[in-house]
Amino acid sequence: MLTRRRLPVDGGVHLAVRDRAPDVTTGPPVVLVHGLASTSRLWDGVAARLAAHGHRTLAVDLRGHGESDAPAEGYDTVTAADDVVAVVESLDGGPVLLAGQSWGGNVVLQVAARRPDLVSGLALVDGGWIDLARRFDSWEAALAVLTPPAIDGLDAAEFRTMVAAALAGFPHGAVDAAASVVRERPDGTIERRLTVPRHLQILRSMWEDDPAQWYPSVDARTVLMPATADDELPYEVARAAAAIAQATVRPYPGAHHDIHLQRPDEVAADIRSLL
Repeated sequence: MLTRRRLPVDGGVHLAVRDRAPDVTTGPPVVLVHGLASTSRLWDGVAARLAAHGHRTLAVDLRGHGESDAPAEGYDTVTAADDVVAVVESLDGGPVLLAGQSWGGNVVLQVAARRPDLVSGLALVDGGWIDLARRFDSWEAALAVLTPPAIDGLDAAEFRTMVAAALAGFPHGAVDAAASVVRERPDGTIERRLTVPRHLQILRSMWEDDPAQWYPSVDARTVLMPATADDELPYEVARAAAAIAQATVRPYPGAHHDIHLQRPDEVAADIRSLL
């Protein structure tokens, strides 16, 4: 059963959570964290499959994303990790399996490193090793490539057509999930849920934060799930796998960056491999 909840975190902020309860609980809860400018909806397929295997799942909208509050501040990886800690602590039932995609992988990596008591298994889905300062020669170079395109004001139907074309062959429901990153205005146009200035604040925090500093403190069983162009692992993934004590790597050659949206059966199975 799916319940939409709002959970309080620091500063009076409330986060929207999609809470799925299984018919019979046979495994630990799983907390699912989306990537930058994404939403919890992209985890719908994975969450449904985990619930079918007896796991309660909480897919969270980080602040400024999805249906969560959008306060004036807190758009950085450290604050996002603090918010996820609050979500996990709300379960009050022992350690959880924790999964994050893209920037969400960097977020959950910090949670596992800073609060190992809360995490029994960690799934990093094409993220958790993102090191922008290594990838780009300067912050200005990163901005030139990573500043999101202007889409506010596009016709909502036109935007949905664009999303559907980009996700051809994805499972049923993928277009609805991906389109949740925007809201439709009364005039039929769209606007981003996460504003561009806040998007750039998060990017800046990623530029300043080397994920390698957290690897030695991760004690939980960890699976790294990179989308790769071929069977060769990128340097950043190999570095993470070597530095995290209980790490295994499950590559997804040829996969989309949103692996969880494209291949929910496999992603759910890889998360469950942490049991």
